[in-house]
Amino acid sequence: MADFSRNRAARVLALVLLVAGTAAAHARIRSEELLESDERWVPNPELARVASIGFQNVVSDYHWLQAVQVVGSSRSDPSVHGPLLGRLIDVVTTLDPWVDHPYRFAAVWMTESLASIRKANALLERGIRYHPDDWRDPYYLGFNHFFYLQENEAAADALENASKKESSPAYLPLLVARLRAGGDGLETSAALLAGLVGESADPYAKAEYEKALDEVETERRARALDRARAEFQRRRGRDIARVEELVEGRDAVLKELPPELHGWEWVIEPGPGRIVSSWYGRRYEPLVQASVRDELGRKERVKPPPMQEEP
Repeated sequence: MADFSRNRAARVLALVLLVAGTAAAHARIRSEELLESDERWVPNPELARVASIGFQNVVSDYHWLQAVQVVGSSRSDPSVHGPLLGRLIDVVTTLDPWVDHPYRFAAVWMTESLASIRKANALLERGIRYHPDDWRDPYYLGFNHFFYLQENEAAADALENASKKESSPAYLPLLVARLRAGGDGLETSAALLAGLVGESADPYAKAEYEKALDEVETERRARALDRARAEFQRRRGRDIARVEELVEGRDAVLKELPPELHGWEWVIEPGPGRIVSSWYGRRYEPLVQASVRDELGRKERVKPPPMQEEP
């Protein structure tokens, strides 16, 4: 009995030291400095698990609150803090792998680099192992593979897994078929984004998805103008100088221009000469950071950060 009491006291002391050490490191710097610091104040997930025996949920909740604080910072776009979030959510889900929202929280906010996206995917795969009947984690995994990584086969595999869950949306098999067939990426993006708008409980994430849907619809209308422009060139033997030329003259290509969603105009982009919305001033691109596009363009293979082995 005495040995049991001593062991329990030792575990409690280890827990206190773990939380107190993290809290002390946190207290020594202002919140904005914390967000700009490295991840040294986040404990190793395996060490945290060993030290918190019997108190895993408490320590997990503590680090979950830190992750929410990072994203809630008004200093800058929280997505730039992907590595820090990855460390925090790794601790949270190592200590309490049956949590639900943190897995998808990571997928939403860890998008600033290829390494962070891979880490978020690894966390989603952990979530799938612990929530095998939930369609949402494989759905987010499929979205990440398609939207950020341009990995259509992996996206189709994940979405097919999601479609087999009892409560999954009825449209998922169609999305899988479209991905397998190499269908129009714009329509696939629209369908996936619409699903996330309907599923997301995070108002900030939902606003980003709605903005992306708006851009998809703008791109759809711009592509219709591209087709009209090609027909104008065929008929007139020259290019347009203004977008309005598409509706001018007795043999106008279009009866009217498709409305720009924000009430602005369609203009010809300087340089490349593409038709663009004057609201955006550019053509649609998925929500992929420039650094990620560069990495993908160079075909650099970035391995996912190592995950701790499951207990």
